[in-house]
Amino acid sequence: MNTRKKQDRSKVSAEHALKAALDLFSSQGFGATSMRDIADRAGMSMGNLYHHFGNKEAMFQQLLDSYWKRLQDPEHPLQKLFARANFPEDLEEMAAVIETVVEDNAPYILLIYVDVVEFRGDHIRNFYEGMAARFKELYGAKLEARKAAGEIGDVDPLVAVIAATRWFFYFFTIEKCFGAPMHFGMKPEQATQEFIRLLRTGLLPR
Repeated sequence: MNTRKKQDRSKVSAEHALKAALDLFSSQGFGATSMRDIADRAGMSMGNLYHHFGNKEAMFQQLLDSYWKRLQDPEHPLQKLFARANFPEDLEEMAAVIETVVEDNAPYILLIYVDVVEFRGDHIRNFYEGMAARFKELYGAKLEARKAAGEIGDVDPLVAVIAATRWFFYFFTIEKCFGAPMHFGMKPEQATQEFIRLLRTGLLPR
């Protein structure tokens, strides 16, 4: 077998192992999953599994890293929305894009909760600690200019962007990953519209 074919087979084997690990970690947790479980699910030998990955935690971290990398791809719809920085006019689009992200990445999102419960967030901390700086780079100048022009009220608009993004992720995670639809007591479309209205107009009368 030539080198190229060996590399292709090795890549496919590693991808099967990661898929198996994702299925198991997201459904039964990290501690309850063994390397033997992953090897059996992937249909590969233990030796082959250890050839690709040094240990179970390395697989866990690689899965999370691949999720962060996917979301931060400039061609990803979420990044394209962020790059336009058309907040708060784009709140409806933001809700729709994040709903799709959650639907498409539900097992990866569940890994975040596994990390919180079993590792106290060791594998996700860096991502969240750098979140404010990333939003400031994308939105800061445009939002400050709009605020200076009187287009935004006496609030920190960057906090509003981050709050909106995190709320939509939270909301759709509960709806789609935790099996609790209508947890706000209303259909998702209505709940998101109420949140958008609250964010745009506020709670107290003017």
